[in-house]
Amino acid sequence: MNNDGMGIYSFLQPVADVISKVIDALYQVTVTIGFPSYALAIILISILLKIILFPLMQKQMKSTMNMQEVQPKLEYLQKKYKNNPEKMNEEVMKLYKEYNINPMAGCLPLLIQMPILIGLFGALRQYNFDPIEHATFFWIPNLAEKDPLFILPILVALTMFLQQKISMSATPSAAENPTMKTMLYVMPAMMLFVCWQMPSGLCLYWAFFSILSIIQQFFMNKQKKKEMALRAEREAAEKEKRIAEKKAKMTAKKESNTKAKKKEEASVEQKEEE
Repeated sequence: MNNDGMGIYSFLQPVADVISKVIDALYQVTVTIGFPSYALAIILISILLKIILFPLMQKQMKSTMNMQEVQPKLEYLQKKYKNNPEKMNEEVMKLYKEYNINPMAGCLPLLIQMPILIGLFGALRQYNFDPIEHATFFWIPNLAEKDPLFILPILVALTMFLQQKISMSATPSAAENPTMKTMLYVMPAMMLFVCWQMPSGLCLYWAFFSILSIIQQFFMNKQKKKEMALRAEREAAEKEKRIAEKKAKMTAKKESNTKAKKKEEASVEQKEEE
């Protein structure tokens, strides 16, 4: 194994070495099951990483959807307290706590994946596939080279688009947000550009990881819709309770005023009789 292909990423050489060993170990698994394939080994890496990152991804997806849900409320608070930043921050923190939002939750899974992606990139650039025929993937002669038909980069962009689309569909406010609508098309286009010259093995990993994320997002959406329905019922009940309490206070105040008025009239009548 040589150091070509790592360049400025040489500090992640240990990660590339580990991933190379994992690829080799998983390749041996594919040999055992009678289907020797480095492509399948890379797909197995994406499955293993998805399992490892599942709890973090679950929190990240939930936090992201909660953030989308409260966006209209955040905009309201920004307008209401635009001249009082301290009060605005206080109310925003309360809102985050109520909806269990962690602004940093979306970054952690990506931060964990970045060294792995760079390490996989280095491993694919350096890896001496043996036997070479098992380094192929259908129309791709070598997983360390770019996709000659650009099918995998397109698949990466498409899966990213679908994942974002499904995520936005969970909350009506997200689907109507102009910024998110723009990002829905910009991010996949950027990913397509980035993957155009990337090793096809890396694109294969990212595409399959995204497919697994789409499946996870689908079930998260179902759970989110149930939570939103329960929250809407709870908020409606609380609103009715506040209205009832307000009416009760107004009625009590009115009765109190009436009693006071009658008492005053009775006092006046008594004085007149005297």
